[in-house]
Amino acid sequence: MDLTWSESEQQFRSEARAWLQANVPANPLPSGDTADGFRLHQQWEKTLFDNRYSVVSWGEQYGGRGASLWEWLIFEEEYYRAGAPQRVSQNGIFLLAPIIFEYGTDWQKQRYLLPMAEGVEQWGQGWSEPDAGSDLAGIKSRADRVDGGWRVTGQKTWTTRGAFCTHLFGLFRTDPDQERHRGLSYLMMPLTADGVTVNGVGRLDGDEGFAEVFFEDVFVPDEDVLGGVNEGWAVAMATTSSERGLTLRSPGRFIAAVAKLRELAARMPQAVDARLADAITQVWIDAEAYQLSTLKTVTKMLDGQSVGAESSLNKIFWSEMDVRIHEIALELLGPLAELVDESPAAVDAGAWMKGFLFSLSGPIYAGTNEIQRNIVAERVLGLPRR
Repeated sequence: MDLTWSESEQQFRSEARAWLQANVPANPLPSGDTADGFRLHQQWEKTLFDNRYSVVSWGEQYGGRGASLWEWLIFEEEYYRAGAPQRVSQNGIFLLAPIIFEYGTDWQKQRYLLPMAEGVEQWGQGWSEPDAGSDLAGIKSRADRVDGGWRVTGQKTWTTRGAFCTHLFGLFRTDPDQERHRGLSYLMMPLTADGVTVNGVGRLDGDEGFAEVFFEDVFVPDEDVLGGVNEGWAVAMATTSSERGLTLRSPGRFIAAVAKLRELAARMPQAVDARLADAITQVWIDAEAYQLSTLKTVTKMLDGQSVGAESSLNKIFWSEMDVRIHEIALELLGPLAELVDESPAAVDAGAWMKGFLFSLSGPIYAGTNEIQRNIVAERVLGLPRR
């Protein structure tokens, strides 16, 4: 694997770094999982879009720059290095869009990709249900055939930023007589449709962006079925490869997090003993290893290979690394870790505690790490089921 960047890639990095330095808000925006923060983040998404930095790897007809996967990784690295705002459009541009590019009709691409890139249409993921979380095939929400489309009934829960999103994509059972992994379809719908009810769900960190969504005879036209009727499981598995693997958690995120951790340790040298110094060194190594592993993955993808079940390894690694980074930060801070942003004595406006609380969800969302270890054991290592 060649780790040197070409002249054009270095030029791309320089241009992206200069633009981000000039345009990233001087003060951090409020959390995108609050109503006010979400609105401000949408304005930032529009700024990215207007300068074709919202979706750099998409074609120009969809608001992108036609950048390569290598250049996308470079942009992500520079984005997090600059301390740019979180991407509240991530469910759409990182999870749904790759599937629309692969499975979508021409009409779906023309209808949905540009508003998604601009941030005017925000997407929630409708997978989890009260009795079907990591066991995705156990969903009970159903869609019944009617003239011209489907009538959807049921409930989804833990929908990230669902309280603020305009649209939802998800799995629904369109043939209850088939086996669990069959008879599922991937549907897209506006959350303003008749029969949709969105209820916010409070989080441990005080943000209100989570939601549960109820469907009562919601009409979804045939044109909004993605990937074919009863073919939803295959589409969902392609989505999970993106969610657990390359696009949702790029290595730049963790390279930047470790850099901030090292800066924190330098500001608090009295708190750094030999054990914490070793722990900081280890997560630094882990972040670099994750970056190298991602470069290997991109090399395979450009050679025409798929990521497949190996994405589960990625998900285990980055989610548990994220927890460790924040645990170390809280140890460095000691009692100061408990101060929130309203306190004038809070370090980094209380960001480390907020980040820690969010990191705890990493081993749960996108399929619990217990499930991911089963997948790795069976599909990567070839171990027998017990």
